[in-house]
This record gives sequence, C-alpha cells and structure tokens, in this order.
Amino acid sequence: MKKLGFVIPWYHKDIRGGAELELKGIVEHLHKKGVELEILTTCVKEFASDWTENYFKEGLEEIDGIPVRRFKVRQGNMNLFHSINGKLLRGESITYNEEETFLREMVNSPALYEYIKDHSEEYHKFIYIPYMFATTYEGVKACPYKSILIPCLHDECYAYFQTFREVYSMASGMIYLSEPEKQLAEKLFKLSGVKQTVVGAGVDTDFEYDGNRFKEKYNIDYPYILYAGRKDESKNIYTLIKYFAEYKKRNQDKSNLKLVLIGGGDVTFPEEFKDDYVDLGFLDLSDKFDAYAGAELLCQPSFHESFSLVIMESWLCERPVIVHRGCEVTTDFAIRSNGGLYFKDYFEFEGCVNYILNNPKVAHNMGLNGRKFVLDNFKWDIITERLLEAFK
Repeated sequence: MKKLGFVIPWYHKDIRGGAELELKGIVEHLHKKGVELEILTTCVKEFASDWTENYFKEGLEEIDGIPVRRFKVRQGNMNLFHSINGKLLRGESITYNEEETFLREMVNSPALYEYIKDHSEEYHKFIYIPYMFATTYEGVKACPYKSILIPCLHDECYAYFQTFREVYSMASGMIYLSEPEKQLAEKLFKLSGVKQTVVGAGVDTDFEYDGNRFKEKYNIDYPYILYAGRKDESKNIYTLIKYFAEYKKRNQDKSNLKLVLIGGGDVTFPEEFKDDYVDLGFLDLSDKFDAYAGAELLCQPSFHESFSLVIMESWLCERPVIVHRGCEVTTDFAIRSNGGLYFKDYFEFEGCVNYILNNPKVAHNMGLNGRKFVLDNFKWDIITERLLEAFK
C-alpha cells in the first residue's frame, strides 16, 4: 500500500479539539504499525487562531517521527466569512453563493489542493477530517477518486450545505465514528456510489484513576455531578446549569450535591445557587480521570456529537452517564452499553439523577457495563485494525 495522506486544517504537537485529537491518535497508532503516512495541513496554528495568519513555516517537518507537510493559506475576507456564519448561527438560511463564499473566505489553501492534484499518484488515499472546512471540501474536489472522509458529522446548520452534498457524493469512501452518524450522512448526502463503514473512534484505555485522591487534592467532601469538556453554548452547557439549579430548588434532601465542571471556557451561574457550582478549569490528565472516578455520574448535555470522548472516559473510570435525548449518537451509546440514561426535558433529567443517586449498586453496575463497552469496541488496537481494513 502506498502512503496515506491525512488532511486537516491545522496540526501541531499539542493540538486540542475532538477531530484534531482523533486524527493525532489515528496517525500515531498507524505509524507504530509501520504504515507509511503523512499529514497535509496549513500553516495556521489552530482553530482559535487567525485563519489568515501563516503561523508555522511552510514545508516539511517531523512531529514525533510523523512527516507534517504545511501549506500557506490564502488571505480570506474574515469579516465576510463571519457575517455569513452569523446568519447561520442565528438560524437564517443562506444562498448557494453564500455557501461558496463561506468556504472560500475561511481557512483555505490553494497550494495544498494543487499539491494533492500534482502528487496524487504518490498516495494510496487522502483522508480528510472533519467535513465542514474548505481543506476537506476543496481537497475532495482536487482528487475525488482517492478521497476518504472521516466527517465527524453533527446534525447542525453546516451539514445541510448543498455544496457539501454535491462534492461529498464524489468521494471514494466515508468512515464514521458511530452508526447514527452514518444514518445522518445517508440522509443528507447522495452516497449511493460511496463506500461506507462504521469504525468508531480510538480511546486511550491504559490509565489509573482514583476518586478519593481527587477529592483529597481539591478538598471535596460532597457528592457531585461532573461536566467535562468545553464550556460554551454549542455544548448545551446552559441547559445543564439551568436544570441543576432547578434540581437543587426541588430536591432539598440533596442539599450537599454540587455540579463540578472541568475544561476550558467561562460560564455564568445563577446567583441563588452559585455556591453549588465548582468550576475547576483545565486539569492535567491524572486529575481529570480521578475527577470522573469520584463523581456520582457524568452529564453530557450536548446535542451535537459524532462520538463523545468524555462519556467513554467516564465509563473507563466506572461511572455512569446521563445524556441528552436530542443527540442520537450519545443516546445510542447509552442504550447499547447499558451504561447510562437519557433525558429530553427537566423532569426526565431529575428522574435520571435521582435514580442513579438512590441506587448506588445499579449505578456501579452501569459504570462497569460502560467500561466493558469501551474496552470491547474502542481500544486503539481494535480501531487501528478496522481502519487498515477500510483503507485497503
């Protein structure tokens, strides 16, 4: 098999983000298997950077033994991009021409696409992640017959672009992180001629966890629900904050229960219950896993997930989860694993929390069920073999 080219908008040694970390894990584990591969990316540093700034030097470098080939970005009109993105975020419809403008003015590298066209015979396949950036859209157009997408697809406004529907139907293959993601893609795109498979996502499983150690380190002497991840509206965080305040109001016998939040971002809490929220920000890996282990449960309220690393990590630490019914992916995981519950409104949220708090033995078994589900399906050696079979 010729080398594999993995295409992503940005990449560096300490990259953060769901799709970025998934790609990092994929290339590192394939590299250990002796697979010849390369990362093709832009000179932009990361998602939160200026998408018109060439932060890194163009050309070839190595990161942990993996070749990373960088290309300069075009100087897009970010004001125009943000004006169209703002319409989308407000729920307004946009025209086909505006879709094209959105993709042209975002992070974009014509030099990268020219390289893909000119050097396509050197590669077995080009693998693109995630679906919504111009590096994927234009990259697929550059060499469709060698294009495989790992789309990380959510049911969100961008997924309904006509431009995506037209171009992604030309790809050679689609690799999904979950069955509901595949079902969504088949609903949105014309994929009759595209090979498709559900592989899942790799999860690191070899770590220690100790809930008591976490409680001692952070002086926690109360039961807590854990939220882990980026704290912003796109993760539906304010629904959890609102529901937790209502829960405290209605359940006086749970007066010592708190909501502990870990991860980046800033949020505001209801003044009346502000002492019931504990925001610890970013934790190192050891403390993060200990935080899962010490929790009564993890709540993942997000609607928009193509996988969900945080619920997998909670299960690996033997704790149950509750998820929002509005997310087909996390609900499917909760049902198939028998490791969690799901809610669609406040009263179901209250019922889920009370069931887990009032039935500690059942909660423990749910956590063990979840751990087995992750170990049976998402260990890296399992995922790596599935990926190699898909690429071949």
